[in-house]
This record gives sequence, C-alpha cells and structure tokens, in this order.
Amino acid sequence: MSGILGKKIGMTSIFDDNGQMIPCTIIEAGPCYVTQVKTKDRDGYDAVQLGFDEIKERLVNKPMKGHFKKVGVKPLRLLSEFRNFNGTQYELGQELRVDGFQQGDVVDVTGRSKGRGFQGVVKRHHFGGVGMTTHGQSDRVRAPGSIGASSYPSRVMKGRRMAGRMGGDRVTVKNLMVLKVIAESNILIVKGSVPGAINSYLEIVKQS
Repeated sequence: MSGILGKKIGMTSIFDDNGQMIPCTIIEAGPCYVTQVKTKDRDGYDAVQLGFDEIKERLVNKPMKGHFKKVGVKPLRLLSEFRNFNGTQYELGQELRVDGFQQGDVVDVTGRSKGRGFQGVVKRHHFGGVGMTTHGQSDRVRAPGSIGASSYPSRVMKGRRMAGRMGGDRVTVKNLMVLKVIAESNILIVKGSVPGAINSYLEIVKQS
C-alpha cells in the first residue's frame, strides 16, 4: 500500500530509548475504502481512488450517491486518488487500514495549511519593517517601503512581495518517519509536524 487518508488529531511528544524528547503528530489514518479503480486502458492512467470519513446520506448529492451505491459503501466525505500502488490489485469496496504501515517507514504528508487571511509583509514575507522609530516616524514601522523605481521601469514588477492572502495552501511535508502504529485505534504517529489545523484532512503517502 502506498498511501492512505487521515485526519490530524494533534501534536504531542514521546521519549526515545536515550531519553530524548521527540515532537510528533497523531493522525487518525483510515479506515479507507476503495471507491474507484482507474486503469490506463480506460482512463489513461493507473490510480486508486480512496474514500474516508463516513457522513450522512442527506449531505451527498445524487451523482455521488450513485457513485457510492455502485461500490457498496456508505457516503464518504473525502475522496482522493493515489498512484504507484506497485501493481497491487484492489477491489471496489475494499477496506484499507493503517496496519499497512510499519514503524520506521518514511512518509510524505499533504494537507491544507491554516488560513491566515489578509496579512502584511512583516508576517507574510518576514520583512523587518522600515527603519527605526525615530525622527517622528510612528505609524510606518511595519510598512513595506518603496516598491519600484519611477524613471525605469515605471511599473511594479511581477512577483513583488507585498501584502495579501496568506495560508490556505496545499502543502506537503516530506521525509517524516513513522514512530508508532496503533492498528486497533487506526492511529499513526509520525515524527515532526504536518500541515493544517486539528481535524483537518491529510494524505499520507509511503515512500517507495
């Protein structure tokens, strides 16, 4: 199995055999269900679509109801495709659990980062502010300062770092080690932090 869907529970820390504290993230991974199997002959590429987190049937529109009914599973909130399943054959409706991972595996975790709204350049791009608060300057400490020349090119160049919307992006953190797998509780503990807020959805992909 190359990947699974999960939900971020929160962060904690554990101690290794040498007494060193290791920050880690607790993820509720699975159970997931195979909702579609795509093949190169029919769809142009090979992939397996997984579904996670059961929801009430009234929250699903008619096309998706038919999609889940065809597979024989209850309506699911999150659907995502995974590739590189190493030629393993999967059946529609098959259940995938966290026991496909082992301690010591290296995974890439993808999620949506926390949305920060509209932010200035100091928070968004780590600007230091304009000068010191001297010579009567009192209200422009966190201002971006000059953004372009007047004579040439007489315009603001594309890509200029300025204030704007921050966060809410799809972010992948790579090379996280699996510290512990608790199969009976569908819990996956990985070293370090992962994107997103508590209860946000994650894609966990095992490195080959």
